Amino acid sequence: MIRVEDVLRAYRHGFFPMADSREGTVSWCQPYQRAVVPLDDFRPSRSLRRIIGEKRFTIKIDTAFERVIRACSQPRATEQETWLSEEIIEAFLKLHRLGIAHSVESWQNGELAGGLYGIAMGGAFFGESMFFVCPNASKVAFAWLVGYLKSKGYLLLDAQIMNSHLESLGAIEIPHDDYMARLELALAKKNQFV
Repeated sequence: MIRVEDVLRAYRHGFFPMADSREGTVSWCQPYQRAVVPLDDFRPSRSLRRIIGEKRFTIKIDTAFERVIRACSQPRATEQETWLSEEIIEAFLKLHRLGIAHSVESWQNGELAGGLYGIAMGGAFFGESMFFVCPNASKVAFAWLVGYLKSKGYLLLDAQIMNSHLESLGAIEIPHDDYMARLELALAKKNQFV
Protein backbone atom coordinates (compact mmCIF):
# COMPACT_ATOMS: atom_id res chain seq x y z
CA MET A 1 0.00 0.00 0.00
CA ILE A 2 1.36 3.42 -0.97
CA ARG A 3 1.31 5.88 1.91
CA VAL A 4 0.18 9.45 1.27
CA GLU A 5 3.32 10.84 2.89
CA ASP A 6 5.47 8.77 0.52
CA VAL A 7 3.61 10.18 -2.50
CA LEU A 8 4.05 13.76 -1.31
CA ARG A 9 7.75 13.20 -0.52
CA ALA A 10 8.25 11.70 -3.97
CA TYR A 11 6.70 14.67 -5.76
CA ARG A 12 8.79 17.10 -3.71
CA HIS A 13 11.89 15.27 -5.00
CA GLY A 14 10.86 15.03 -8.65
CA PHE A 15 9.43 11.50 -8.67
CA PHE A 16 5.96 10.24 -9.57
CA PRO A 17 4.36 6.76 -9.41
CA MET A 18 3.56 4.49 -12.35
CA ALA A 19 2.47 0.86 -12.39
CA ASP A 20 3.00 -1.68 -15.14
CA SER A 21 -0.63 -2.85 -14.99
CA ARG A 22 -3.90 -2.48 -13.04
CA GLU A 23 -2.64 -4.84 -10.32
CA GLY A 24 1.06 -4.40 -11.08
CA THR A 25 4.10 -3.22 -9.22
CA VAL A 26 4.39 0.53 -8.63
CA SER A 27 7.64 2.19 -9.71
CA TRP A 28 8.82 5.68 -8.85
CA CYS A 29 9.82 7.53 -12.03
CA GLN A 30 12.15 10.48 -12.45
CA PRO A 31 12.70 11.09 -16.18
CA TYR A 32 15.89 12.72 -17.41
CA GLN A 33 13.78 15.03 -19.60
CA ARG A 34 10.62 16.41 -17.95
CA ALA A 35 7.55 17.63 -19.79
CA VAL A 36 6.21 20.93 -18.47
CA VAL A 37 3.68 23.43 -19.78
CA PRO A 38 5.00 27.02 -19.69
CA LEU A 39 2.01 28.80 -18.17
CA ASP A 40 2.87 32.25 -19.54
CA ASP A 41 3.42 30.98 -23.09
CA PHE A 42 0.30 28.79 -23.37
CA ARG A 43 -1.87 29.76 -26.33
CA PRO A 44 -4.86 27.56 -27.20
CA SER A 45 -5.14 26.74 -30.91
CA ARG A 46 -7.64 28.71 -32.98
CA SER A 47 -9.97 25.71 -33.17
CA LEU A 48 -9.81 25.21 -29.39
CA ARG A 49 -10.48 28.91 -28.79
CA ARG A 50 -13.55 28.59 -31.03
CA ILE A 51 -14.81 25.56 -29.09
CA ILE A 52 -14.25 27.37 -25.77
CA GLY A 53 -16.11 30.39 -27.14
CA GLU A 54 -19.06 28.22 -28.13
CA LYS A 55 -19.40 27.20 -24.46
CA ARG A 56 -20.04 23.55 -25.32
CA PHE A 57 -18.80 22.46 -21.89
CA THR A 58 -19.33 23.59 -18.32
CA ILE A 59 -16.17 23.35 -16.20
CA LYS A 60 -16.35 22.17 -12.59
CA ILE A 61 -13.68 21.40 -9.99
CA ASP A 62 -13.68 18.39 -7.69
CA THR A 63 -17.29 17.32 -8.18
CA ALA A 64 -16.44 13.88 -9.65
CA PHE A 65 -12.83 13.15 -8.71
CA GLU A 66 -13.21 9.38 -8.44
CA ARG A 67 -15.08 9.18 -11.73
CA VAL A 68 -12.32 11.19 -13.43
CA ILE A 69 -9.42 9.11 -12.09
CA ARG A 70 -11.20 5.85 -12.90
CA ALA A 71 -11.94 7.06 -16.44
CA CYS A 72 -8.27 8.04 -16.80
CA SER A 73 -7.26 4.56 -15.62
CA GLN A 74 -8.93 2.83 -18.57
CA PRO A 75 -6.41 1.61 -21.17
CA ARG A 76 -6.20 3.77 -24.29
CA ALA A 77 -7.55 2.36 -27.55
CA THR A 78 -4.06 1.38 -28.71
CA GLU A 79 -2.99 -0.16 -25.38
CA GLN A 80 -3.78 -3.33 -23.42
CA GLU A 81 -2.81 -2.11 -19.96
CA THR A 82 -2.89 0.99 -17.79
CA TRP A 83 -0.19 2.64 -15.69
CA LEU A 84 -2.81 3.54 -13.05
CA SER A 85 -3.05 0.65 -10.63
CA GLU A 86 -5.67 0.26 -7.92
CA GLU A 87 -2.93 1.04 -5.38
CA ILE A 88 -2.19 4.39 -7.05
CA ILE A 89 -5.91 5.19 -7.40
CA GLU A 90 -6.50 4.53 -3.69
CA ALA A 91 -3.58 6.81 -2.74
CA PHE A 92 -4.96 9.59 -4.92
CA LEU A 93 -8.45 9.21 -3.48
CA LYS A 94 -6.90 9.78 -0.04
CA LEU A 95 -5.01 12.81 -1.39
CA HIS A 96 -8.27 14.15 -2.78
CA ARG A 97 -10.01 13.76 0.59
CA LEU A 98 -7.11 15.74 2.10
CA GLY A 99 -7.64 18.55 -0.44
CA ILE A 100 -4.34 17.92 -2.27
CA ALA A 101 -5.48 16.06 -5.40
CA HIS A 102 -8.01 17.77 -7.66
CA SER A 103 -10.04 17.15 -10.77
CA VAL A 104 -11.04 19.62 -13.48
CA GLU A 105 -14.13 18.33 -15.27
CA SER A 106 -15.88 19.18 -18.53
CA TRP A 107 -19.62 18.60 -18.36
CA GLN A 108 -22.05 18.59 -21.28
CA ASN A 109 -25.82 18.34 -20.87
CA GLY A 110 -25.39 17.16 -17.27
CA GLU A 111 -22.96 14.36 -18.23
CA LEU A 112 -19.24 14.09 -17.50
CA ALA A 113 -17.66 14.56 -20.92
CA GLY A 114 -13.98 14.62 -20.01
CA GLY A 115 -11.44 16.00 -17.60
CA LEU A 116 -8.11 15.68 -15.86
CA TYR A 117 -6.68 15.33 -12.40
CA GLY A 118 -3.48 16.08 -10.54
CA ILE A 119 -1.85 17.23 -7.32
CA ALA A 120 -1.50 20.84 -6.17
CA MET A 121 1.41 21.64 -3.86
CA GLY A 122 2.66 25.16 -3.23
CA GLY A 123 2.90 26.87 -6.62
CA ALA A 124 3.12 23.59 -8.55
CA PHE A 125 0.40 21.52 -10.18
CA PHE A 126 1.41 17.99 -11.11
CA GLY A 127 -0.85 16.94 -13.96
CA GLU A 128 -1.42 13.19 -13.94
CA SER A 129 -3.80 12.17 -16.69
CA MET A 130 -6.78 13.24 -18.76
CA PHE A 131 -9.65 11.55 -20.56
CA PHE A 132 -12.53 12.42 -22.82
CA VAL A 133 -15.82 10.90 -23.88
CA CYS A 134 -16.78 13.83 -26.11
CA PRO A 135 -14.19 15.27 -28.53
CA ASN A 136 -12.22 18.23 -27.12
CA ALA A 137 -13.67 17.90 -23.61
CA SER A 138 -10.27 17.21 -22.02
CA LYS A 139 -8.61 19.97 -24.08
CA VAL A 140 -11.15 22.51 -22.82
CA ALA A 141 -10.54 21.34 -19.23
CA PHE A 142 -6.80 21.65 -19.80
CA ALA A 143 -7.07 25.19 -21.22
CA TRP A 144 -9.27 26.16 -18.28
CA LEU A 145 -6.69 24.68 -15.85
CA VAL A 146 -3.87 26.70 -17.40
CA GLY A 147 -5.86 29.93 -17.10
CA TYR A 148 -6.84 29.09 -13.54
CA LEU A 149 -3.26 28.32 -12.49
CA LYS A 150 -2.05 31.59 -14.02
CA SER A 151 -4.76 33.54 -12.17
CA LYS A 152 -3.73 31.90 -8.88
CA GLY A 153 -0.03 32.66 -9.32
CA TYR A 154 1.20 29.13 -9.93
CA LEU A 155 4.72 28.76 -11.33
CA LEU A 156 4.85 25.16 -12.57
CA LEU A 157 2.53 22.85 -14.51
CA ASP A 158 4.27 19.47 -14.59
CA ALA A 159 3.17 17.14 -17.40
CA GLN A 160 5.72 14.42 -16.55
CA ILE A 161 6.52 12.52 -19.78
CA MET A 162 6.23 14.10 -23.22
CA ASN A 163 3.90 12.65 -25.83
CA SER A 164 2.41 14.02 -29.04
CA HIS A 165 -0.84 15.03 -27.32
CA LEU A 166 0.97 17.06 -24.65
CA GLU A 167 3.19 18.62 -27.29
CA SER A 168 0.09 19.73 -29.21
CA LEU A 169 -1.11 21.42 -26.01
CA GLY A 170 2.12 23.41 -25.67
CA ALA A 171 4.24 21.19 -23.42
CA ILE A 172 8.02 21.37 -23.74
CA GLU A 173 10.81 19.17 -22.41
CA ILE A 174 13.38 20.50 -19.99
CA PRO A 175 16.41 18.78 -18.40
CA HIS A 176 16.02 17.25 -14.94
CA ASP A 177 18.24 19.86 -13.23
CA ASP A 178 16.18 22.69 -14.73
CA TYR A 179 12.98 20.97 -13.60
CA MET A 180 14.27 20.57 -10.05
CA ALA A 181 15.21 24.26 -9.87
CA ARG A 182 11.71 25.24 -11.06
CA LEU A 183 10.16 22.78 -8.65
CA GLU A 184 12.05 24.23 -5.68
CA LEU A 185 10.84 27.75 -6.53
CA ALA A 186 7.27 26.58 -7.03
CA LEU A 187 7.10 24.57 -3.81
CA ALA A 188 8.30 27.61 -1.83
CA LYS A 189 5.08 29.46 -2.79
CA LYS A 190 1.98 29.33 -0.61
CA ASN A 191 -0.89 28.79 -3.04
CA GLN A 192 -4.39 27.41 -2.56
CA PHE A 193 -5.90 25.55 -5.50
CA VAL A 194 -9.51 26.19 -4.48
